[in-house]
Amino acid sequence: MTIKKVMTIAGSDTSGGAGLQADLKTFQELGVYGMNALTCIVTMDPKDNWHHNVFPIDVDILEKQLETILSVGINGMKTGMLGTVEIIELVARKIDEHKLERVVIDPVMVCKGEDEVLNPETADAMRELLVPRAFVVTPNLFEAGQLAGMKTPHTLEEMKQAAVKIHDLGAKNVLIKGGSKLQTEEKSLDLLYDGKEFRVYESEKIDTTFTHGAGCTNSAAIAAELAKGKSVYEAVEVSKAFVSAGIQQGFRLNEFVGPTWHGAYRNSESVTEYCDDCNE
Repeated sequence: MTIKKVMTIAGSDTSGGAGLQADLKTFQELGVYGMNALTCIVTMDPKDNWHHNVFPIDVDILEKQLETILSVGINGMKTGMLGTVEIIELVARKIDEHKLERVVIDPVMVCKGEDEVLNPETADAMRELLVPRAFVVTPNLFEAGQLAGMKTPHTLEEMKQAAVKIHDLGAKNVLIKGGSKLQTEEKSLDLLYDGKEFRVYESEKIDTTFTHGAGCTNSAAIAAELAKGKSVYEAVEVSKAFVSAGIQQGFRLNEFVGPTWHGAYRNSESVTEYCDDCNE
């Protein structure tokens, strides 16, 4: 059995539900070997309504991490919270230097529960440097609006408009995560656009606030499946099922945070297919 290797370039979520912790858990659950390059450390203040504080890692230290991983070789990669323009520039350069292909860009712009872009300059750098290098880019509704230069989409039609604009930036595939945020829809919807056609992935809406780490988990699952040789359509299908199962079995961590449960998918109806994939 050949184990595929996947790199995540992301921040550390001290609570364990999102960031590189979510990525590595997802990689393990889907049968790939995960390696991580740490971009920042995110802490949350329990005395201030769990407000997030972000501490970037020096770009020279990040580069040494990347060279360690890339010297081993990888079958796929994803990004998460990058934090600074300098880090984004470094990641773009490494993608080019090592001719990395299965690149999943999760354009993290805010922390869960926050409503302001962490750094407006990083949004611009992401749009100019990383989206054009993405095999798949996975914005949520807010991030899709930021990348597309339009208001945050609130309908499926607006999601399609944003997807076309983001694809025009150079991304080969655009997955906009509508989830349960679309008030006009009865289902939880994600939209994939490959430059030719739109595909809608839907699941039942789950009435819960325990969704911490869902976005990170989604892009990590796509990266894992692409590394295993799956098509983008198959990868998104698995990621939708993986995240839906995780949200369904989410739990309360404390009064502020409820993470998805990364072990849920292997106990779902997809367990047979999951095990077959792991033994390929």
